[in-house]
Amino acid sequence: MLTVARAVRSTILAMVKTVARALAYLVSSIVAGAVGAAWTLASGLLVTLLMVTQLGGPAFLGAAWVTRRLAALERRRAGWVLGQPIDPPYTPVSGTLRERVAGTAAQPATWRDLAWLVTLFPLGLTFGVAGVVVAAVDLGAILAPIWAWAVPNPHAPWPMKPLMTTTPGRIGLTFIGLALLPVAVWLVRTLARWQATLARVLLAPGLHVRLVQETARLASTRARVVDAQAAELRRIERDLHDGAQARIVAAGMTLALAARRARTSATADPDLADRIELARRQLDDAQAELRRLVRGIHPPILTDRGLHAALAALAADSPLSVELRGDPDARYPAAVESAAYFVVAEGLANAAKHADADTCTVELARDRNVLRITITDDGNGGADPQGSGLDGLRRRVEALDGVLTVTSPPGGPTVLHTELPCES
Repeated sequence: MLTVARAVRSTILAMVKTVARALAYLVSSIVAGAVGAAWTLASGLLVTLLMVTQLGGPAFLGAAWVTRRLAALERRRAGWVLGQPIDPPYTPVSGTLRERVAGTAAQPATWRDLAWLVTLFPLGLTFGVAGVVVAAVDLGAILAPIWAWAVPNPHAPWPMKPLMTTTPGRIGLTFIGLALLPVAVWLVRTLARWQATLARVLLAPGLHVRLVQETARLASTRARVVDAQAAELRRIERDLHDGAQARIVAAGMTLALAARRARTSATADPDLADRIELARRQLDDAQAELRRLVRGIHPPILTDRGLHAALAALAADSPLSVELRGDPDARYPAAVESAAYFVVAEGLANAAKHADADTCTVELARDRNVLRITITDDGNGGADPQGSGLDGLRRRVEALDGVLTVTSPPGGPTVLHTELPCES
């Protein structure tokens, strides 16, 4: 029984709180609507007058700032009825004054805020007055025995006269008010919910903001995946270099000692030393292949000394005469350095293998947050930009939001230009 009583009491308290919040929302909307309408009119006139002067931009941004504060208050007020505040719909803008004005004006939320402040005045006045009247009439009927005796009116029409001027009538008003209480509660909550729902339609994040937020989330997720992939490649390179490669070197040394001992032993099989020597050469070949594999996964020098040093080592091994330009001390994010390295490696390999080039120039330049890589060779040109090799490079670059373009007219030269965002 005690549990049932507590449950009933909790239900009644929750209903009272809900109705109180709805009524507070409707009543405060009368004031909020008047303030919003007055501000919209004043700010609109002010910005219109100043728009032809140098103060037009600052006036617009200032008016937008105040409007957003009022809209933020409306989102919190709507949360009284909706259960939680409405999320802000704005995207950040930066840059020069002109860029900030254009960015703010381009956001649909800026104008939807104004639309709500204009709509709130008639809507809040209508719904607010209706909610106050409904609540006051019903509450007045319930409390009639307390106050009705103080306002006798012998000329009141029937049935108000017996209800207001007699004790049984006042008690009857109380019962009528209690009977209509669920209807009054429903009306107040419905009016508040309608208004809050319309506020959510105009003030909540729209499709534009959701797309911007989803794009930012996907970009962040992709950046984490790319970074994780680069870290995994470095881990594999390190494990191969410090593990398998070291063991192969140790095995090679053991075989070399065994071959030497076999040659000096009088009782050894004459062919044993040759077989051991063959095994050692095969092990050396496996080690060389493993080193090439490690460099193909992620060259250690790229992690230790940076992109410029790794490209310098790559140029030194190239059959072409390669001129490398750029800042030797510049460092970039690991994923960017890895992609740039393989773009240059593929470009040099293609120039040597397919273009019959003799010389090649590799230029690195950073412009703000973009790494620009230009590879120019003196080959015979005619490279297919849609070829499998270049297409694979393009996909790798585009995974980092980069751009790869190929210019290769017949007769040359071939220019491979890559732009990689390198924000850290």
